[in-house]
Amino acid sequence: MPRNSIEVHDSGPNIFADLGLPDADTHFLKAQIVSELHRLAHERKQTQTATGVLLGISQPEVSRMFKGRFREYSVERLIGFLTAFNKDVEIIVKDRSGAVTRGSVTLKHEAAA
Repeated sequence: MPRNSIEVHDSGPNIFADLGLPDADTHFLKAQIVSELHRLAHERKQTQTATGVLLGISQPEVSRMFKGRFREYSVERLIGFLTAFNKDVEIIVKDRSGAVTRGSVTLKHEAAA
């Protein structure tokens, strides 16, 4: 094997579960929400300072959150941040299909009409 080779492994949809991290589903959901928050701030061309004012947190907190350090925030608080961007959040419970033994949580972005 060459010295600088890279190993490639099959992965599932949740990298946190693949890494065996505790609370992987919750962490994945938080990551999806933070990704959407970052997209919204970028779409509005907002600075981190302006985003912090909107969310009620400091610019350094926004920076840490956008860099992936968001463990300190609950899912509920992150959802509150979405509503600060004037977004509605819907939680839909439905039967799952197929042979999957566990349900999932998915965040979908719906474009404005």
